[in-house]
This record gives sequence, C-alpha cells and structure tokens, in this order.
Amino acid sequence: MSGILYVVATPIGNLEDVTFRAVRVLREVSLIAAEDTRRTARILQHYSISTPTTSLHEHNEHARTPGLIRRLSAGESIALVSDAGTPVVSDPGAHLVSAAHAHRIRVEPVPGANAGLAALSASGLQAAEFVFLGFPPEKAHARKQWLAARAGETRVLIVYEAPHRIRATLSDMLAEWGDRIAALGRELTKAHEKLVVAPISAHLAEVGEGRGEYTLVVSGGNGAPSVQLPVPSIEQLLAEVGDMTKNDRLTRRAIVQQLALKYGLAPGAMYKLIEEAKKLAG
Repeated sequence: MSGILYVVATPIGNLEDVTFRAVRVLREVSLIAAEDTRRTARILQHYSISTPTTSLHEHNEHARTPGLIRRLSAGESIALVSDAGTPVVSDPGAHLVSAAHAHRIRVEPVPGANAGLAALSASGLQAAEFVFLGFPPEKAHARKQWLAARAGETRVLIVYEAPHRIRATLSDMLAEWGDRIAALGRELTKAHEKLVVAPISAHLAEVGEGRGEYTLVVSGGNGAPSVQLPVPSIEQLLAEVGDMTKNDRLTRRAIVQQLALKYGLAPGAMYKLIEEAKKLAG
C-alpha cells in the first residue's frame, strides 16, 4: 500500500500561524520535501520536529520527483512544504503532486496560511469573486503587456511582488489599470506587518523597496458600461453617497466601487472626486 503525499501549509510570518494538524503531520511523515530546508528548519526547531528533510525547489523538482514517487509507492508518507504559506501557489510542487496523482498515490491537503487570502480578508474590498494572478513577469515590457491584458477584469485581483520590483509594478499598474483602490500588504503576520488601503498612486508615492514579499489586493475594473453617464454634480454625488451610507448598509470602499462602475471612472478617480466634493461642500 502506498503512502500519502501531504501538501502542508506553513506560516507566512508568525510561527503560530500553523495548525495542530500540520504539526502532527510534519512529525509523523517519513520525509519533508521543502523548498528551502534552511528556512523550514526554523519551524521544525520551534516545534521540536526531527523529521528528515530534502530540498525540492524549481531547479531540482523534476529530477527529485521520481525518487520521491518511489518512496511514496513503497509505503512512506511525505510532506510537501514551501518557504511560507500554501505549497504550489506561486511555489514549486505542482510536478510532484501531478506525478503522485498519475501513480494513484493519495494526495491530502493540510490547509493553513496564505498571504493572498490573508490580505484579501483584511482589505475591505467586496470580493464575492476574485482572481489570483501570482507574480507578474520580471521584465518591464512583458510586465506591461501582462497587466494590459488584464485591465478589463472586473473582479478583485490578487498579485504578489518582490520588494525590488514593487515600485516598477505599481507604476505600470497605474499606467495600465488606472488609479484603483488597492490594499498593499508587506511582512504579513510578522512583527513589522503593514497593510494599507489607498489608491495605487498613493502607494507609489509612499512605498520603498524594503524587505519581504508584497501582496496586492486590487479592486476590479469598471466593466466599461454600455452607456457612459456624465460625471455627477457635487450636490448629486454627495446625495448619492449619503443615500448609500444610510443604515451602514455599504462600506466606504463598496460605495466608491459602485459609483465608479456607474459613472465609468476608475475607483481611484471616484475616490478623489468624492473627497474633493466633501471639501467643497464644507
């Protein structure tokens, strides 16, 4: 009887962001296949787990997979982990998981932390539907084309980015998507965690390269209404905002998104228009 391949989510920052089940599985399996054994060693040491580890990253996954499949087929169970969060989601492991299915080996997810969902849950953006995009292309031209191809998406978008490319990506987002409202998270669940919700232009003015991976949750596009309505007067806009805020039935961000969609403006532009209207109205 073959073993089980466990796909185990590990903390994205705070070492307490791990489930009891994940700790138990990591103790009980024969081997842990880790993206970076040195980084995985931190959580293993923290929870006094002595299970052997082997590296499985983007450069050796295809070479290592046959040996891991043989061990699984012989009855050993293996845990697949990434550096942080849920494996395979913008991380290595898909080839091993696919090979396990092909060999009729049982694959079990052990769910837990995920940076994209963590940022989404704290963003306040209305996200009955969302699209996870992962990392944009590294090269400038390819990144701009990639962003332009997704400019018409009306659902909330989740994007990851490295610290040394965050400013370039925000600049390209502003050019290709307009000044949308976005939640920008850095070092999520760590000691210096930061999550700011603001127009893309505001993030661009404030962000530095810093440390730690960035997570962006960006409001969707307008959906290009078939009939373009004229921009409302100050009085009309404030009246609509006032009506929508009655009984706290909508959040401020939801109001901005709905009015932006109605009038064919980027959410960031509508946000600025509402703020200017409030100032002029005194």
